[in-house]
Formats: sequence, structure tokens, C-alpha cells
Amino acid sequence: MQRREFVQAGLTLGSAGASGAMAAQSAPLLKPKRLRAGITVGVVAPSSPAAEDEDVRYGLELVESFGFKVKPGKHVFGRTQYLAGTDAERATDLNAMFADPQVDAIMALRGGYGAMRILPMLDYDMIRRNPKPLIGYSDITALHCAIHKLCGMITYHGQVAMSPFSDYSIREFQRVMTQPEGRMRIGAPPPFKKGPGKVDRENRITVINSGVARGRLIGGNLTLISCLMGTPWEPDFEGRLVFLEDVHETPYRIDRMLTQLVISGKLAKAAGLIYGKFTDAEAKGNTFSLEHVLVDAAKAVSIPCARGLMIGHVDDNTTVPIGVEAEFDASTGALTLLEPAVA
Repeated sequence: MQRREFVQAGLTLGSAGASGAMAAQSAPLLKPKRLRAGITVGVVAPSSPAAEDEDVRYGLELVESFGFKVKPGKHVFGRTQYLAGTDAERATDLNAMFADPQVDAIMALRGGYGAMRILPMLDYDMIRRNPKPLIGYSDITALHCAIHKLCGMITYHGQVAMSPFSDYSIREFQRVMTQPEGRMRIGAPPPFKKGPGKVDRENRITVINSGVARGRLIGGNLTLISCLMGTPWEPDFEGRLVFLEDVHETPYRIDRMLTQLVISGKLAKAAGLIYGKFTDAEAKGNTFSLEHVLVDAAKAVSIPCARGLMIGHVDDNTTVPIGVEAEFDASTGALTLLEPAVA
């Protein structure tokens, strides 16, 4: 698809997609089936390519290590400069996985950049008819927001196929995706053995605005959330628990994106604000700290907020089901799913 056609497709979907989104949000949420050993997981590359073909094979083997069969997308080895193939190829792979009755779940190979470009090319009606777990994070936030909004389907902000799966991330993934419970806390800091001179500095919960909030989960990578605003796929924050994370963004850039959400009035509509990890965001030179920026935005909207949950670009990354009803106690940082995330 040429850039001009791409933009026109987005404008067309702006009117057509609005009615579809309203219909999807008014209907009961589609809850995909849980993952089980022996199912087939389709692996696609909707964003950036892997550096080497062996990285792709490594990711496929990681998915297989969970006891799943793997079906690679036709263009999963594709490369078009900083994209994993052309827009049409990447969109075709994702549409094909949802349409394929032999594929039970879909996982992104990696993030990077590019998922936003294929949003106008996805067949949302077909996806709605074939609900399946879609798993990934970072740039995959664009797909989560679009599919959740236009299809009314729960999707899963979690590890991509090439992620380094830690014991923590494996445990969180399995608890959410394969062994769901009625009430389940997710995203808590991993166990740390305290002792004389030993206190965990890396994974701390910082209370910003105390209070308890309930709502359906929405969110993901802050950069993608910010870029989706004003498009047909922008996430609806009203009454939601909004979770945000990012990587390689300096405090002033995080400030700019959060300020957009604040002054647009979008963030104030949320029930609660959950800050995950903002990795490699150290302040350099004469600048506000990351802490100052995050606190400033949260204080501006005066909703329950805490910082430090295990969500984001870290090895110990939890799996967050977008659309699931949850409770957030900002006084302790406890995020509790109030229903199973999968059927």
C-alpha cells in the first residue's frame, strides 16, 4: 500500500470504525480460550525485523519450549529496511493467523516500530469472528488498542517470542494465560531476600496518589498510546485502569507525552493510573528527574496512582490482560484481576 492510500484508508476507517467500535464496546467482551500444551501458536512480525534469521529461529524455539506447536507467519523472516517486510506483507500475516482455524493463539516475534502502519489493513470484522489470544508488548500496543477497541476482544500485553523469559515472567504468563484464577494479583515485585545491608532498590513501589480504583485495564507503551490519540484506534480511558510503560525515553520526552494526555482531558477520565517500568530513562544534565515527571502528571489528574509495577521492558515482565476487570490499590501497588483473563 502506498503512503497516500494508507492515509486515506485511515480516514475512511475513522467514520466506519467509529460505529464498529461502539458496537464492539456495547457487546460483551470476547474472552479468548486459555493456552494449553499442544495448541498451535502463530508467530508474526508486525513491527521491526530480527537482526538475524537465527534470532527468528531462536524465538520460534522459545515458543515451542512451552509445549506449543509453532506456525511461523509467511513473512516472519521478512526485512524492508526498519520494517519486517512491507506493510501489506505484515498485515497479511496477522490477518491470516486470525483467519486460520488451525491457529489457536498469536504471538508477536518482537516489537520495534511498524504496527501502527498496518492498522488500516486489518480485517476487524474477521478478527471479531475469530477471537484468539494476541500476545506481545512495546510496539504491539498499537495492535492491542485497535483490536480491543474495534473488536471488543481481550488481548494480552506480555512477552514477545524473542523475549528473555525469566522465571518471574514465565510464572506470570502461565498464571494469566494457562492457569487463570477468579482473583489474581499480577505485576508485584519479584521476591527479594532482605538482610543487613540488603534492601531491594531495583523493584520498589512508589505511592503517588493513594486510593483504590476499579475498572477494565487499558494501556501499554506510552509512546504508542500518545501516537494513537486522534486516530480511529485511540484507547478509551473513561472509567479504566490505565497502565503505562516505556523504554529509551528521556524525562522531557516522557513529560511531553504525559502532558498531551493530561491537557487533552483524556487521562483525567481514567479511574486509576498505573506506572510500570520506564527503562533507561535516566535524566542527563540540568533536567527534571523521571520521578518528578511521573508525579507531576499523576498529581494533575488526582486519581489513584502508584509507580513500579513489573510492566514493561524488563526481564521480569508480567502479562496484563487488556479489557479484564481489575482493582488497583495505589496505597500498596496491588493490581488484582477480578476475573479469569481467558475462557
